[in-house]
Parts: sequence; C-alpha cells; structure tokens
Amino acid sequence: DLVRRAMSKKKASVMAKERQNFIFGNEAEGVPGCLARGISEDVASHIFDEMTDFARYAFNKSHATCYSWVAYQTAYLKANYPSEYMAADMSRNLANISEITKLMDECKAMNIQVLGPDVNESFMKFSVNKNGNIRFGLGAVKSVGTGAVENIIEVRKKGGPFKSIFDFVERVNLTACNKKNIEALALAGAFDNLNIKREQFFANNAKGELFLDTLVRYGNCYQVDRLNAMNTLFGDDECMAIAKPEVPVGENWSMLERLNREKDYVGIYLSAHPLDEFRIILNYVCNTRMVDLEDKEALAGRDLLLGGIVTDYREGTSKAGNPYAVIKLEDYSGSHEIPLFGPNYIEYSKYGRKGMYLLINARMEPGRWNPDKLEFRISSIRLLSDEKDKLVEKLSITLPIHSLDESIITELASLIKGHPGSTSLYFKVVDSEHNVSLNLFSPNTRLTVTRQLVDYLEENENIDFKINN
Repeated sequence: DLVRRAMSKKKASVMAKERQNFIFGNEAEGVPGCLARGISEDVASHIFDEMTDFARYAFNKSHATCYSWVAYQTAYLKANYPSEYMAADMSRNLANISEITKLMDECKAMNIQVLGPDVNESFMKFSVNKNGNIRFGLGAVKSVGTGAVENIIEVRKKGGPFKSIFDFVERVNLTACNKKNIEALALAGAFDNLNIKREQFFANNAKGELFLDTLVRYGNCYQVDRLNAMNTLFGDDECMAIAKPEVPVGENWSMLERLNREKDYVGIYLSAHPLDEFRIILNYVCNTRMVDLEDKEALAGRDLLLGGIVTDYREGTSKAGNPYAVIKLEDYSGSHEIPLFGPNYIEYSKYGRKGMYLLINARMEPGRWNPDKLEFRISSIRLLSDEKDKLVEKLSITLPIHSLDESIITELASLIKGHPGSTSLYFKVVDSEHNVSLNLFSPNTRLTVTRQLVDYLEENENIDFKINN
C-alpha cells in the first residue's frame, strides 16, 4: 500500500526506500522480501522497475494499444485528409471559440484557408468546399438558431444556390429564418458573395426605412402572393410581378467597424484583422506579445516593446480617492489589461480610446512598494501609425546560391524597387556545399518593407530573412 501511495504522489524517495524492502525485506518489521521467497535479485529488480514506470507515467498494455490505434487513425486522417480532419475538429468545438482560434492557427500553418460563413456554401458545422478550403459553419454564428440554418440548407438543396439577396428572402421560410437571423448572417459576412455589402443592410432608403426591414417585408409579401397565386384556379408563378426594392448605397464602414461587428457574431476576426496593417511591426519588431505578459517572471528585468489595438477602456477611483484607468490592449496572441496609476494616468489616459493602435515601451521590474511583486512599468506610449515606418531599419535576406534563378531575382527586384523608403537592405548569398558565404550591401538602396514583400519571403522556403537583426 505504501508503494501504491508513493506511485500516485510520484514520491521518488519513498519508492527508493520501498525498493529495498521489496527485494531484501525489512527485518525490523518482520517483512520478508523477494529473496526470502526464492526470487532472484535480477527478477525482483525487473519487477520493481516495471512498477516504477507507473510512478512516472505509464499505461497497461491494453490501454496503450487502444490509444496507439486511435493515434494512428487520427494521424492517418490528418496526413491524408487534412482539410476534412481540421473541419471535423473545429465542428467538435463549435461552441468554444478560443479552441476554434487555436485550430485556425493550425490550419494556417498547414496552408488551409478558413473562410467565413456563406449561405451558398456553409452547412450547420464546419465543412470543406470543392477547393479544399474550410467554410465556417452557420451554426457557429451567434443569434442564428438551428431552425434557421436547417431551413437555409434545405431550401438550397431543393432549388440550388441563392442568386441574390432577393432570391434568398423569396425562398427561405421567414418564420424559421427571421429578421434577427438575417441581420446576424449579414454582419457575419454570410451574404458577401451575393453582391451586397454588409453596410447596405443598415442603410436607409428614400423613405428613411432600414433596407433590412424593407427586404424582410418584400420577402413576406412575395411569399404570400405566391401562395395566393398557387391557390387560385389559374394561378402560377408567372403572374407575380412584385417590384424589388432598391438597394441603398449607404456610407462605407471603416475596416475596424466592419471587423468589430463581424467579431460580435462570429467570435473572432475572420475576414481580416484590424492589426494587419501593422503585422510586420508586431511580428518582427516587437519583442513581447500580450500572451507573454501572463508570465511576469520570464520578463523580469527586460526591455519590452509591444503593440496592439485598444479594445476596452475604463476609469475608476482607488480607495485613497486617486483616479486610475485600465487599457485593454489586443494583439494577434490575445489581450491584456494594462493599469494606469498616478503619473501614468495623467500622461497616458489620453490613449484609452477604443480603436487606437498603440506601441508601448516598458520594463518588468520589482514594485515600488512591494519589491517581491513584479510591476509592468511603462516608459512610453506612442501611436503605431506614427512609428511603423521608422521602426523597420534593416532587412537582411539570405539566399542559397543553388536556389537562385531568374524568376526569384526578377520577383525580388520588382518587390524592392517598386517601394522606395528608408530601410537598409542587406543580402547574404550562401554556398553550403563549399561552406562559403558572401555579404552584400547596397548603400544607395532604401526600401519600404511591404506586406507583399514579407509574404513573398515567408512563403519561399529557400529564402531566410531577418528584420532589424
């Protein structure tokens, strides 16, 4: 029983002591060991070693066999049907948006696109389209119930894809798929491929009425008239001539507004990310992500550079009667709340507006009043938009000489020459076969490191590159 308890608690010292008792016995307690029972020391040691494995982490053979078989099956599916496998995994986590986000990162690493919801391609859960890309499930869109999704899929199967937004409201059951459901689908981007913008649903027509309201009323009138026509003696679909309402133009939403509304219904930024304009800075210049701030000990004493978008801001008053504020900052890794007290509140609270893009210099240092507790100490806060072109000082590109061909040279030249700027450019040509390298620098060449250039460098497996390094 002592061995059993030591195994469950993983106590190595107790296991070592019990090993002696097991093999040689304990004369003081009158307990005979294996040797006294005619078992050799080698066999006794082998038996105890088997038990020791379980004190670490081990399965019995039947359990291990089952796990191995399942592991083999899932590995086979992921290797041979990657899109289908990932779609199934995401469908299993339909209500867990944080897990879906992790799986989307995995899809990106596997070069699988995860597309937004679409009334002509999506099903209840995540699915794979004919191009091998994953479509977001309509059932994962907030405020769109199971009944609405089932009706959309059923109508689509019977009559084919929806040709326009009017075709959609003419065919679906507007009781099962009501105005609230259509609004959620519109904001999630499910109608984007029907040649209508999301903001047009919420624009006013000449009478001052929202187009969404006009659209639903038109759909109801069309369906009632069609039903009446079918119930008449000579009725048929051809006799209906209800005028389609005009689609208002409306004011274009900013990318941030469109993405924030999308996130409200999908749970994540899907069609794009509001930080994409600053992706190079966040991924290659900043040395700290929001998720890193959770482990303060790992950042102790370091100079930190981090950036993101303000997603929330609140103010309050401390017990001592002093004002303070909390800025919630988000980057690609997640979000973190940054408190502003005392002088920081006076100097930096002006940056607490939602939608502002910030760049923060800070250090993780012992607290002023409690040295045992680490404190996030801000050195400066600047606007990312003001700093992004100044932060990329140097681009170093490493090229293997055996991979160089005319197409690579032409593409690189086009991406570099077409975007002049202030960044220095360095090349390193490597001949790994002869262990030779050549460093090149053009003092007259200055460029802007664009997303197109970085995307090209990231996607080309033969090219390595570094920024500011």
